[in-house]
Amino acid sequence: MTIRANMLVDKNFTVSVIDPRVYGSFIEHLGRAVYGGIYEPGHPTADANGFRQDALEAIRSLRVPIIRYPGGNFVSGYNWEDGVGPKSERKRLLELAWWTTETNEVGTNEFADWAKLAGTEVMMAVNLGTRGIDAARNLVEYCNHPSGSYWSDLRISHGYRDPHRFKTWCLGNEMDGPWQIGAKTAVEYGRLANETAKAMRWVDPTIELVACGSSSRSMPTFADWEATVLDLTYDQVDFLSLHAYYNNNENDTPNFLARSMDLDQFIQSVAAICDYVQAKKRSKKKIMLSLDEWNVWNSIGSSRASERWQVAPPEFEDVYTHEDALAVGCFLITILKHADRVKMACIAQLINTIAPIMTETDGPLWLQSTYYPLLHASTFGRGTVLLSNVDAPKYDSKDYTDVPYIETVSVFDEEQGQLTIFAVNRHLEENMEFDIDVRSFGDLRLIEHIVLENNDLKATNTKTAPNRVLPKSGGHTKVDQGRVNAILSRASWNVIRLQVTKK
Repeated sequence: MTIRANMLVDKNFTVSVIDPRVYGSFIEHLGRAVYGGIYEPGHPTADANGFRQDALEAIRSLRVPIIRYPGGNFVSGYNWEDGVGPKSERKRLLELAWWTTETNEVGTNEFADWAKLAGTEVMMAVNLGTRGIDAARNLVEYCNHPSGSYWSDLRISHGYRDPHRFKTWCLGNEMDGPWQIGAKTAVEYGRLANETAKAMRWVDPTIELVACGSSSRSMPTFADWEATVLDLTYDQVDFLSLHAYYNNNENDTPNFLARSMDLDQFIQSVAAICDYVQAKKRSKKKIMLSLDEWNVWNSIGSSRASERWQVAPPEFEDVYTHEDALAVGCFLITILKHADRVKMACIAQLINTIAPIMTETDGPLWLQSTYYPLLHASTFGRGTVLLSNVDAPKYDSKDYTDVPYIETVSVFDEEQGQLTIFAVNRHLEENMEFDIDVRSFGDLRLIEHIVLENNDLKATNTKTAPNRVLPKSGGHTKVDQGRVNAILSRASWNVIRLQVTKK
């Protein structure tokens, strides 16, 4: 049996141009993300600065446009001055967010060097837990001011004559969370964030700033927190952050694959709150959204390393399955559907810690199943999101009703003349016939149909078997007289690429 879905795509009906920063990521001083991930002196592929070249190659392939750093919970206890200057003079300190020892071998300048090699920008976070206005404005001066002041000249003395010119800055991290060092009420945080933002902008008026939203939609303060924080910071910030993690710990795959509906509702809710505050203030300014932490996190809530104060112990090294890749695909599609408001998004994290890329200390690197939807979206999901009209069969799950069996979005790259359709068939047993009306584009030809499918939903890629979950080109798609007919395998991620040949 084959189920059927239909979609109408018209090039004249658009959602928004995609901000490439929705394909961003996150590297925190947590687990082996930094030490043993991007940085491992002595590794066979390490360069003179200790950066693993195999990791850089895998990251460059993802075309990650922006990476959030250095946290995360880590930043709320971090003194940035400890991570600059001669390495021989840097302190080894107890890191309270994750109960480890921080060597400070990698700090602001080293990460800036690495980001250039990776071809990415840095989304810098400032500590509003144990610190505040003074440390934040000094950090902006150190990073962005050309010369002639104490902190900029200190940077120059550290070997960096040219400023880093970091454009995007996060005002703390998850400040509503009781687990956060220096957690605050919405009023406490809003006032501090506003005053910090003012000082940072006075140092560098060109920066853009992200205020902390709730740590998750399930927080008891959700919505009230957003409204209060924005009321206090509206004139100074450009983005409000969202954090969203999902898992299949209940082993209920239909419900798990429906979680993108929760993300959709979350984005809509936060956008509505932003618009409410805009209306209340009678402002012309529209706040955009930064989904700067999102992912599948199956080990969330698990115990940390048994022995405290280790240096970079393995933490949250989730092994991702084929069904996890499908969920990531659904989340990416949801993010693209909201391209008009979600202008930045960071999958958390990039390497080793709940990550698509894994490494072994002194050993090889391999790509997890979740790497591939990210690769395809970042590579082919550039351009304008189109408003798609979809008619598909639906199902009910434990937490959701009327879940479409297909999650899909269309992206048109006018410069390249290419239309790309991303689609996940959520049905676990049936293939789907997908009929797409694309007559508004004129004549089209099929470039390729990429499929990520596997008979085993729990299949994983590992060091010894790195290719169990692997995409292939050659899916079943035909194009004829303005219509695309595709067969989407059960439980599959699909990328249908079309070239406009005649308008």
